Amino acid sequence: MSPTLPRSLVAEFLGTALLVFLAVGAAVGGIDSIGALGVALAFGLTLLALAYAIGPISGCHVNRRSPSGCCSPRA
Repeated sequence: MSPTLPRSLVAEFLGTALLVFLAVGAAVGGIDSIGALGVALAFGLTLLALAYAIGPISGCHVNRRSPSGCCSPRA
């Protein structure tokens, strides 16, 4: 096991959790109050902040399908 693997996994977990709570939370809970532009800004600014914060640590793969598709065996 690589010595940086646990650090990368924790960064990805926290990044995905923040994406879900902040961006998806804004879409679900605030679409009536902040509108479509507010939801778009919430997603964009959340992803921008995550790219700067966890990008150097793990590559910022907050979309769970990206790394799982690369690592899954082909049938």
